[in-house]
Order: sequence, then structure tokens, then C-alpha cells
Amino acid sequence: MSEDERQPIIRCKGIVKRFGDQTVLQGVNLDVYPGETMVIMGGSGSGKSTLLRTMIGSHKPDEGSIELFGQNICELNEEDLNDVRKKFGILFQSGALYNSMTIAENVALPLREHTELDDEIIDIQVKIKLELVGLREDADKFPAQISGGMKKRAGLARALALDPKILFYDEPSAGLDPVTSAQIDQLIIALSHQLGVTSVVVTHEMDSAFTIADRMAMLDRGKMLYLDERSWYERLRDMPADEAKKMESNERLVRQFLRGDAEGPLASRRDESAYGADLFGMTPDRVTRTPSVQPTRG
Repeated sequence: MSEDERQPIIRCKGIVKRFGDQTVLQGVNLDVYPGETMVIMGGSGSGKSTLLRTMIGSHKPDEGSIELFGQNICELNEEDLNDVRKKFGILFQSGALYNSMTIAENVALPLREHTELDDEIIDIQVKIKLELVGLREDADKFPAQISGGMKKRAGLARALALDPKILFYDEPSAGLDPVTSAQIDQLIIALSHQLGVTSVVVTHEMDSAFTIADRMAMLDRGKMLYLDERSWYERLRDMPADEAKKMESNERLVRQFLRGDAEGPLASRRDESAYGADLFGMTPDRVTRTPSVQPTRG
């Protein structure tokens, strides 16, 4: 079945979000389909985290609409919005665990708050969720006793507590070493394949993005530059330099971001803002840029 024939599980239409005089999102459109992993990427200040918070109902858009499961959440009261929130889970960047609770108690919390299950059933559900993320044997530990990667996995187990149809990830690889980051990526893939969960991942980690994504969305200055299959971005990233010079400006901008190149439209934009002169007291052409590091994972 083609995307045109499927109904999106998430639909963002013309999203505009302002904070005071600053417009952070400028008419963003985005459809996410059941079972896929959508990666939203962009530089700092591009609006990707604001878009995520708008999609989960933490921010209300100034214009446009957000549909989850066919419901426009912008029109719901708080009680109805909370009912929708029970259908999705969120992995926050820090894990957001309660330090006074054990890992098992953190995972059990949504079940105790939002269901009427008996304690025995809750304990079984907690063990199942912790087993999914490889933490069943660490159930009685407190957050202070585990590593950053384990906190991310514990946060993911809690996000899975109510068997959500959608999982939102806010920078899941941030602050992790490469091996732990790769393990989190494989966990995201496994959950998608085994449970059929729809995943929306906000990240600027390109190794992770190209590992997990089905489709990728690139934001820049609050606008959607491109939304396409991962293969399209791979072609852009791997294109020979002489061919890349013939691309339009926005494609070259995306390519620079994907590759982490020091030279390109993003760097030129910063030069035009006289950033180097303001920061170092010198003209931009005197600021030396070092070569980028090539991605280690494909």
C-alpha cells in the first residue's frame, strides 16, 4: 500500500509556533505513517525540539493543527489530551527518571497512575518491559547507581509501560559513548520490528540517524527543507564533490550538515553574520576551520 493510500498516525499541517517576537516554526507540514521510524534533524535552533514538543501537546501551535490517531489534539481539553497521551511514550534526553525510585518503581509508575491493574500484574509488566531493554536484573537499583546508557534504557522501558503505539525520542544518543549509542539504535530498530511501534526521533547525530531512519526530515530556521526516504539523503551525503557543486543551495546545505563539513552554505551563513569578528575580534576569513571527521557507522 502506498503512502497516499495509508492514513498517517501523525499529521502536522502548517504548524507555526512563536515565542514572543521570534517565530520558531514557520508552516511545517509532516506526515508520519504507522510502523515507520521518522528522524527529524537540523542544527541548533532549527526548531526540531519545538516541533517535537508541539507534537506531544506540550506546546500549542499558534497556527495549524496536529493530528494524532486521527484527532486534532489542538482542539482537545486537558482531560481528553491526557487520554491521547496514554497512547504514546516519550524518551526524554536525560531519561527523566525519579531519583528516589528504583528502576522498577520508575517503570511501574505509569501503570499505577493510569491503570487499575493489580500489583502482581504490574510487577509482571515491569519485568517484561525491563527485559525488552536488558535491565531486568537491575530492577532494584536507583538511577544514581547506573550509567547514562542504562538510564536511557530505563527511560525507554518506562515509555513502553502502557504499550504505546508511538514512541517519541528526544536526542536518544546525546551524551553517550559510541558503543552505547549503537546499542540504543539497535534497541529502537528492534522495538519497531518486534512491536510495530511508530517512532519519531529528534537527533543531530548522523551515525544514529542513518542507522535507524526509514524517512528523514530536515529543518532549517523553522522551515521544512526536505522530507524524503533515507536513501535520498544517503545519495546526497555520498555524492562526489564535483557533482555536489552543481546542486542548488538548499541541497548543498543539507549535504554539509549530513557530512559535518567545515565548508559550505552553513559556514558561509555564519560568516555573513560576522560571527568570527564578534567572537575573536578578527575578520571571518582569518578563522581557520579544521577538516570534518568521517562517519564511522553507515
